[in-house]
Amino acid sequence: MNSMYSCAEDPAYHPAVIKDNQRFWKRILIVDDDVDVTVTFKAAIEDSNNHNDANKRIEVYTSNDPAVALSEFKPNFYDLLLADINMPYINGFELCEKILAIDINVKVCFMSSVEINREALREIYPSLSPGCFIRRPVTIDYLVKRIMSELD
Repeated sequence: MNSMYSCAEDPAYHPAVIKDNQRFWKRILIVDDDVDVTVTFKAAIEDSNNHNDANKRIEVYTSNDPAVALSEFKPNFYDLLLADINMPYINGFELCEKILAIDINVKVCFMSSVEINREALREIYPSLSPGCFIRRPVTIDYLVKRIMSELD
């Protein structure tokens, strides 16, 4: 390479420049107390950005603590909340109720490794309508397609 800059010094390779060129279509927040889940799902969704339409790139944020996710939640920032149902201190349904009180426009998708009783759920959380439910284990392909369809 006979350039006067190394890659690290070349202004075109500056992280801020690269980030600026990668406009995002939507933002999602994944909340799960299992670090492996958030890391894997974030990597898979971000990897799908390389294979999708450039105008449909998704920016992924994660949290492994629902209380922290709630305290740091920014209204009118996220387009989708992907929340595990079974978490300590605040379950996914409680988290969703509290987040919807902050931002009524965020879409919500629940995930769990167990089946949910929708009738019982309606009785306990009458304000929730869990339209999107992802049962784990899930293939990455299905996860990405489901998230894309929720965001469309």
